[in-house]
Amino acid sequence: MKKRGKKHLEEEESLCCCEYVNRLGERSHVAACCCDCEDLDDACDRFLKRESQKPESLSHVAAVFTDRIRVPWLWGGARRVELSVIPPLILLPVLLHIAALHFLLGVVSLLALPGLVLWYYYTTHRKKGRTLFFLSLALFSIGYMYFLFLTEVLPRGDFGLFQPAVVTLGVILTLAALFHTKRDPGIVRLNLEDVHSTVTYHSPLAERDSAVSGGKHDVTMTVANRAETAKQGEAELQESGRRNWCPVCKVVRPPRAGHCRICGVCVRRLDHHCVWINSCVGLANHRSFLLLLLLFLSTSLYGISLVLRSVCPDQLLLTALLYCPGVYDQY
Repeated sequence: MKKRGKKHLEEEESLCCCEYVNRLGERSHVAACCCDCEDLDDACDRFLKRESQKPESLSHVAAVFTDRIRVPWLWGGARRVELSVIPPLILLPVLLHIAALHFLLGVVSLLALPGLVLWYYYTTHRKKGRTLFFLSLALFSIGYMYFLFLTEVLPRGDFGLFQPAVVTLGVILTLAALFHTKRDPGIVRLNLEDVHSTVTYHSPLAERDSAVSGGKHDVTMTVANRAETAKQGEAELQESGRRNWCPVCKVVRPPRAGHCRICGVCVRRLDHHCVWINSCVGLANHRSFLLLLLLFLSTSLYGISLVLRSVCPDQLLLTALLYCPGVYDQY
């Protein structure tokens, strides 16, 4: 195993910026992305012949497609690009530019974006697979809204240095809380000492009475009670271990721990798997997750209030959120 590991590390170190090791363990090149496409050729051939596709053909084509989309990297060869990151980079600016054309298009965009997000969520959640779509959408939304605030709203609004400083500080703290939340949710690690440890149960000695058989009878009963108590303790321990045993992670879960089918790990005091941070919420990051929500909501509400004051200075905040005449002519 050590020789194989050293050989694999040597191969990764010897790769150039455009080379990589594919999913079959073979050395390949970025320029050869269109070569040796047997799965794609077979699927196209069956399609042209009007034959039924194999059940696994589409999944094989998708696996090959995602494995070959890579970007050159200086260390360790070419890196694979996660395809779920690309749609938010295109979807959000397109919908915002469409919404800026007319009021009715804005309503359509406002309804279309949540609908697309919910559809993608139920599609990926049914397959129990990890995706970076929601995390990239959240990060790109924060960055793009902050960029529009600095380039479009701030030059046209009557703001000092305090308001942009507060928004900038809120964005930085939100990103810092997100980074801290994603570090470790409290994964249950395999402890070899717990696996090989033994537990011995002792019961207190019974009160001896020398008047009964010279003390021999109560000694016999004490030994019997101790053996019975030890058997009961071992049975309870085995039952508890069997009930808390995770067959996937091969660990004994502590109380209130749960297994996440999306991350594939056991987490202490598992609350839920949050797709917006692409991680679980558990014992180690529960407080930082709540802090992240608080910072995000407060920064967003403060930024929205500044935008509404700049765009519709004569309207109240709640009124400007629903009705702001002339805004499409000014921007």
